[in-house]
Amino acid sequence: MLAKRPAGRNASALKYDILTAMGAYALGQGKGAQKLVLRFMTLMTARYNWQRDELAVGQREIARLWDVDERTVKREMAKLRGWGWLVVKRQGARGRVTEYGIDLERLLADTRERWAAVGPDFEHRMQNNDEPAPNVVPLRPGAAPPAPDVSDGSEWSLAKAVLHAEDPANYASWIQGLEKAGRAGGRLVLKAPSRFHANYVMAHLMPRLLAACRDVDGDVAAIVVEA
Repeated sequence: MLAKRPAGRNASALKYDILTAMGAYALGQGKGAQKLVLRFMTLMTARYNWQRDELAVGQREIARLWDVDERTVKREMAKLRGWGWLVVKRQGARGRVTEYGIDLERLLADTRERWAAVGPDFEHRMQNNDEPAPNVVPLRPGAAPPAPDVSDGSEWSLAKAVLHAEDPANYASWIQGLEKAGRAGGRLVLKAPSRFHANYVMAHLMPRLLAACRDVDGDVAAIVVEA
């Protein structure tokens, strides 16, 4: 599969192919996914550095480009991270925006089902170099936990998607089993399958959970895990 980064004299054609694959994929999805992919395509076209694999844009600028508020930007960027299309390369700090990269291999794998809709020539071109190297052991199907459902748009669903994309193994062990039990103001209550599970999460994973939740909803001030 074509997963190399566009460079050289064919770079423009490769970029168009990637954007075409994204557009074809979006047209086969529901309205929410269509809008998200369109926003991402616009952001890539306007601000993504293909050669350096760098997307470093502030939330305020993205909000202006997308004609939305910054809260919506947080949620949409979290969804893209949950899909695995967007990867944090350097976390933002005071005076510095978060720097992202794009996982083209994951993006193309997700859009592959729609390549044939563009045409046989496009499908053939995108399947170039699809044979794996002989010394590469393919990942066993089912080895990674499935990505969480984010269709309800809740802060916890989106945060789980972010945590899944960042560390699938840790997600499978400790995050997947946590369910939202309630929300009171800035206090999010999660329910764990056992007291041991709840205690472990509270002791070892709370900073990570809180950071993921604040990425998608800045009003989350505290998280409590109950059994």
